[in-house]
Amino acid sequence: MDSKTAAKRIIDVNELRVNDVPIVGGKGANLGELTSSGFPVPHAFVLTTVSYDYFISTSKIMPKILAQIKSIDPDSDDTLVAASNNIRELFDKCEIPKDLKDEIKENYKLLLGGKKGFVAVRSSATAEDLPDASFAGQQETYLNVKDEKDLFDKIRKCWSSLFTARAISYRETQGYSHEDVKLAVVVQRMVNSEFAGIMFTVDPHNGAKNIIVEGGYGLGEAMVGGEVTPDTYQVDKSKMAITNKRISKQTWKYIRGPQGGAVKKDIPVDMQKVQKIPDDRVLEIAEIGRQVEIHYDKPMDMEWCIEDNKVYLVQARPITAIGTGKEDSSAGEQVEGGDVVLSGLGASPGMATGRVCIYDVGMSLDVIKDGDVLVTKMTMPDMVPAMSRSVAIVTDEGGMTCHAAIISRELGTPCVVGTGEATNTLKNGEIVTVDGSTGTVYRGEIKKKVVTETAPAAAASAAVFSEQVPITGTKVMVNMSMPSKAEEVAKLPCDGVGLLRSEFLFTNYIGEHPCAVIQEGRAQELIDKLADGVAKVARAFYPRPVTLRTSDFKTNEYRDMKGGANFEPNEDNPMIGWRGCSRYVSDSYREAFMCELKAIKKARDEMGMKNINIMLPFVRTIDEVKQITAMMESVGLRRGLDLKLYFMAEVPVNIFMAEEFCKYCDWFSIGSNDLTQLTMGCDRDSDILGKMGYFDERNPGVKAAIKHLIKVAHKYGNHVSICGQAPSVYPEFCEFLVEQGIDCISLNPDTFIRTKKIIASAEQRVLLQAARKVNRPSCDDEDDF
Repeated sequence: MDSKTAAKRIIDVNELRVNDVPIVGGKGANLGELTSSGFPVPHAFVLTTVSYDYFISTSKIMPKILAQIKSIDPDSDDTLVAASNNIRELFDKCEIPKDLKDEIKENYKLLLGGKKGFVAVRSSATAEDLPDASFAGQQETYLNVKDEKDLFDKIRKCWSSLFTARAISYRETQGYSHEDVKLAVVVQRMVNSEFAGIMFTVDPHNGAKNIIVEGGYGLGEAMVGGEVTPDTYQVDKSKMAITNKRISKQTWKYIRGPQGGAVKKDIPVDMQKVQKIPDDRVLEIAEIGRQVEIHYDKPMDMEWCIEDNKVYLVQARPITAIGTGKEDSSAGEQVEGGDVVLSGLGASPGMATGRVCIYDVGMSLDVIKDGDVLVTKMTMPDMVPAMSRSVAIVTDEGGMTCHAAIISRELGTPCVVGTGEATNTLKNGEIVTVDGSTGTVYRGEIKKKVVTETAPAAAASAAVFSEQVPITGTKVMVNMSMPSKAEEVAKLPCDGVGLLRSEFLFTNYIGEHPCAVIQEGRAQELIDKLADGVAKVARAFYPRPVTLRTSDFKTNEYRDMKGGANFEPNEDNPMIGWRGCSRYVSDSYREAFMCELKAIKKARDEMGMKNINIMLPFVRTIDEVKQITAMMESVGLRRGLDLKLYFMAEVPVNIFMAEEFCKYCDWFSIGSNDLTQLTMGCDRDSDILGKMGYFDERNPGVKAAIKHLIKVAHKYGNHVSICGQAPSVYPEFCEFLVEQGIDCISLNPDTFIRTKKIIASAEQRVLLQAARKVNRPSCDDEDDF
């Protein structure tokens, strides 16, 4: 920008570009860049920093401002608030010079085309929205400003918001000069939004390459300020497909008030819990975000809104703080002790323990002491000074992209938002542990114990075993059946859970046939109980993976359950009858399977257990797979980086058509009992055939099938595990699996130590044989001896 333009007090947004931050601030410069690049931005003009300097100079208030700042006691938030209030009163008492007022009026009329209308007045600081500094939410925005008088008042309030308590504190902490940071003001045509929200072009929690769209009803300030918990959508950036949803309850929204401004309005009950924005509109918003990121060539944070069925961007800035997710201090660790009291969204990763301090609006921030866990209804940017003293933050409302969540990530403070009931459930003074990685709050102090495969880790788990455990290249997991044993079994130095049987969740948590439960109108109870069961196991093993095999009851087993006789046919051979995937795609059982999927979705998204993977039993056809995949996607469960889909390999067709099945899964898990039964044509429950030696996993035909599956799977980049009993029963079979290069062996906990030693021994033998083969002398060399 040339010197003449730089001296302007007011500039149309069309004239601005991203490098104009020094005169129009971050918000103004980015709106100009978006406008000039053709993105849908409401028209605006900007009062530059020249206008701010002109006001400060003519009013002569800067010495008084600096005197107030010097009066602040660094150990008292009350003195900080008092100084801020006094400074802002100075601005309110000073009139804007008449010549500047006239210039504002002229641009205001041009913006509205000479008609009456509403504008938004937004602060735009010169150190705001920079790649290395986040001033998110520190300066103020005013919506639905109705006339010239109101406009002048809000411009002064924007200027004075440069000296809010949170802004003063932030600059003091970060070392920014109060005189050097200036403020521009954006005056923008007001979008009277029916829906609004925030969008990040990478996951702010862990940096994953997904677009996060959050949105809800009404004006966007409710979402930005963390006053409501928005719906959250995760969009795969490469496929531009929604991979996860979290639908939240919204009971009220902000709308334009009769005299301008924003007022609350209740939302009808039937609209509170439904998805607010259709999928196609979410993808449209995400695509705009993707294009903005491409334009800037960096991850971006945007505010969007919808009016008359059109999407607008009202703000954009580079993302300044991204959590490390899996790499944070709690990753790789188990927890011991403490009950789960709350679950929400993990807004900032990490784990911390402290004393609960419940804060309500109007209270002194001084009540929050160093080391407290700040608990409040919503994460407000005003709380930044207190947030910096807190070891963790927990809120009732808010989403992952609200301004205070951004600041908590920048501060490196664990934060869980959107719990819905933190301020009612937790009590002042009690000790809790907050895990911002999983969105979980535990009662009491949680001891973190790093779980590895080393001998010291084995010694630390003396409650479960006292032997040293060797390191293996083959992953070794455990089979789980009873969630009540999860905490104990999780102490084993295993790589996770290779098989968690859903049937045991039904029997332990439900005790009734799922169709009978649904028929009584208790489907949500079924979903909630299943989710609680699987989450209990996943939480004990977090962040190690847990593979949940969906239900595989046979007709005779289901019939014996309460209410089962009304839903189960009689089969002469239920072992090879209506079981596994064939149930899921049938009309009479489909709804029950959908409840299982919704339970998994709830455990993964609402309870934060992203370590849960899905395994399908008794897969017979590709058509089954396609139907089930569509059912999964309909509830937001899509294969991707954080959700793996396993197929049980237990039917010979899985072997013969391995190349085809590879296209639809990430792993195969060999069910050696059923694979042997169906390969040998031998009922595994037959005492006669068993005594005659027909049922034996070591049969050459069974081993040939396993060898072929591993070879084909590896060719196509898939993995293979085994969760049957054979490796722990037959050491030679375990050695065979290692020789074939199996990726993982899952064992019953009581056989874990003994069998892992066999695996380690087999791996050493394979390595030794390979080394001898490489170093063996040629025939000519042998003749010399």
